[in-house]
Amino acid sequence: MTIVPGKTPLAWRERIAYGVADMGFNFYWANIATFLMIFYTDVFGISAAAAGFMLSAIKIVNAFTDPLIGAVADRTNTRFGKFRPYLIWMAIPLAAAGVLTYTTPDLREGGKLVWAYGTYLFMMVSYTGINIPYNALSGVMSSDPQERSTINGLRFIFAFGGSMLVTAATPHLVKWLGHGNEKLGWQLTMAFWGVAASSIFVATFLNTRERVTPPPAQKTAVWQDVRDLTHNGPWTALFFLALIIMLTITLRSATSAYYFKYYVRRPDLVAAFVPAYMAAAAAGAALTPLLTRLIDKKRLLIGLMSATGVLSSAFFFVPKDAIGWMFALQIAIGLVLGPKSPLAWSMYADTADYNEWRTGRRATAMTFAAATFSQKLGTALAAALMGWVFTALGYVANVAQTPRSQTGMVMLMSLIPAAFAFLAVGVMLFYQLDNQQMVQIQKDLAERKLGNHVASHA
Repeated sequence: MTIVPGKTPLAWRERIAYGVADMGFNFYWANIATFLMIFYTDVFGISAAAAGFMLSAIKIVNAFTDPLIGAVADRTNTRFGKFRPYLIWMAIPLAAAGVLTYTTPDLREGGKLVWAYGTYLFMMVSYTGINIPYNALSGVMSSDPQERSTINGLRFIFAFGGSMLVTAATPHLVKWLGHGNEKLGWQLTMAFWGVAASSIFVATFLNTRERVTPPPAQKTAVWQDVRDLTHNGPWTALFFLALIIMLTITLRSATSAYYFKYYVRRPDLVAAFVPAYMAAAAAGAALTPLLTRLIDKKRLLIGLMSATGVLSSAFFFVPKDAIGWMFALQIAIGLVLGPKSPLAWSMYADTADYNEWRTGRRATAMTFAAATFSQKLGTALAAALMGWVFTALGYVANVAQTPRSQTGMVMLMSLIPAAFAFLAVGVMLFYQLDNQQMVQIQKDLAERKLGNHVASHA
């Protein structure tokens, strides 16, 4: 029996080794999404407008570095593979950047802004330098779409677990390590998360392998990779989907700290509220391999985003003293959004296969890099939207908020994310790859590779 390259089932050790790295990434990402805005306004000491503009500006700049890093990774060749070495090369720079970003120098506001711009850009470029090759790794460990759903499902179980751990533990670590000094506490807390993440990245490097390779004779220019993507209809649909979904998620995540501090007046609940979402999302992610066996990926995503829109809309009507309903809706939203991430990332790998099937060329890292490009644009727009809304409503840090400002916070937690969720449903109608077509694509690619293998040994 001939075993098609890339179709060999993965051992559970390798599946888990791949998945656990996303816990390390969320030691950074969850901190950024949940705490960085309020760190800048309430600890670092810059205005909401300046922080919102800075976060969005750096995200946009960093988004344009993603395709460059993807192009470099696709053209990297080492005895350890194309993508795995970046888990080692970039771990320490990322840890250092995280500490510097959460360091508050004794400067005036202008100097603080320069520091914030420089350190946050350093952190985001370092994060991209390791995260894009990691994303691409899921597309070359196996060519089996169901195997990809499995490893991405595991990945996001660990991702949500890491986010839950970070959002629950970080406020306590800041108090414990800082001994009442918030500035020192944040700095030491990020050092702790940096060491933990780096250790995980090394473990992933040691326990994973790359199996799917580009066609042997492939030599393409970067512009050709980009052109292939822009003519890849399924990938284009996913590009806009990722942008819109990141708006939905980031708005609710970043607003939650303000919502509980100023609207509910129970800032202590954030340490449980965000982790409740993460735990539910992890449960949803765990169900992904089962769901994809029963329901086509496209139809599943449409159903999930429709449910997200309905549940987010319902959050608008929750009174400020109905804590139980807040948590119930938060958990329900986490459960339906949980499968979204593993679904989307396995679908990106499918679009890389589709591109190779259609053009004879494969650019796995570029495919994923352009995907993170859209995600960062989404988070940039979310940060800018928060800054604009807060400024328009007269937000002032660490004082009682006006009813108008409080209403804006409720809207950012409910109706505005709901609108983006429904928009995502419309975008998914343009995604064309279904399970039946992917079976044919995989069959055709396997026959091509087998033919190339036979020809090379003739």
